[in-house]
Amino acid sequence: MNAMHNHRQETHIAAPGPCPTVTTARLTLRPHRMSDADAIARSLGDFEVSRMLARAPAPYDRQDAAEWLSGATSGLEEGWAFAITTGDDEHIGCVAFEWRGDAWHLGYWLNRSHWRQGYMTEAVRAATARFLTRMPGTEIHSGVFADNPASLRVQKKTGFRITGCSDLYCVARGAMVPHIETRLEPGDFRPAASRQ
Repeated sequence: MNAMHNHRQETHIAAPGPCPTVTTARLTLRPHRMSDADAIARSLGDFEVSRMLARAPAPYDRQDAAEWLSGATSGLEEGWAFAITTGDDEHIGCVAFEWRGDAWHLGYWLNRSHWRQGYMTEAVRAATARFLTRMPGTEIHSGVFADNPASLRVQKKTGFRITGCSDLYCVARGAMVPHIETRLEPGDFRPAASRQ
């Protein structure tokens, strides 16, 4: 009983507070709204995107997006889920920090029409910088499926290091998939842009 109480208390103390809005040179990262459901459904309805995520089903439709948004916009979540938007407030992806198990985990995805433009690196760096401002000294865990080298490059540019390999179930693929585990240690964060 005491161990459970202490774990809850520790989790509560470790929360970063409400999701803020962060701007970069090309993007605005903002809290999600229920009106983002159609854009999320379009992005994650693309199997090339959903197959790289562990928990997104395929096919992915508007109802799936609305159900996820009801939790993300409730204010009850411990972490942050940023909507990645362009100048016209077009929702093109997500960067999220989620408390899972006993650690913070980073996850993200981007609409395929915006791949290979440096948006994901820009968004992950900006979101991580803000998260670490609120939660200094925090270790952040993440990972990528082994067949997603572009996502691994985003993490390496941000300062994440490979810590291991395992098999992780991918709902969209309906199979166990080799997964590269990564971690950002305190002090390893790289906010500055690097040459590609």
